[in-house]
Amino acid sequence: MKKTIISLLILCLASCILCACGEETPLLTLEDYKLDAENGSTSRGIKIGDDAGAFRAAYQDYMIFSAVEEDTSYQFLPMDEIPFDTIHSIILPTFFIDGQPLDMELFCEENEIEPSDLLTFLTDDSYLASHKVVYRYLTFIWEDGVITDIRSESMDYNQDGSYYEAN
Repeated sequence: MKKTIISLLILCLASCILCACGEETPLLTLEDYKLDAENGSTSRGIKIGDDAGAFRAAYQDYMIFSAVEEDTSYQFLPMDEIPFDTIHSIILPTFFIDGQPLDMELFCEENEIEPSDLLTFLTDDSYLASHKVVYRYLTFIWEDGVITDIRSESMDYNQDGSYYEAN
């Protein structure tokens, strides 16, 4: 089930990249995926109880690929189209290659692969033999227009593609 969700997210990420051609925005970094255990907030200051305005202020200037849960599946929605008062969760995913965030469009172009083939390329044994591939994502759970839970999780493909770790 989780591999299916990740595959769907990758397709969403790919479509987002194709729609954002020509725009130069920074990627989220490893630091952005850390949660402060003491105050329960993200590195951008978002915490349980925050609303859509705070969420937008923290993340709108970055290249985030938001996958919004609708019923039991996820779909990509740009930040300004997310229905914060009716959604269940938002996932902000990023692949990190050797510790650096992956610009999917550039990576696919440089490696002459289609965005739909990205996961297969990144998880191939020959690629993993020379690169560390980690998939990180923040999950924000929403209820009545406010954040009720935040999780930071990762999956290290060099260890085991089915291994998820809460950060």
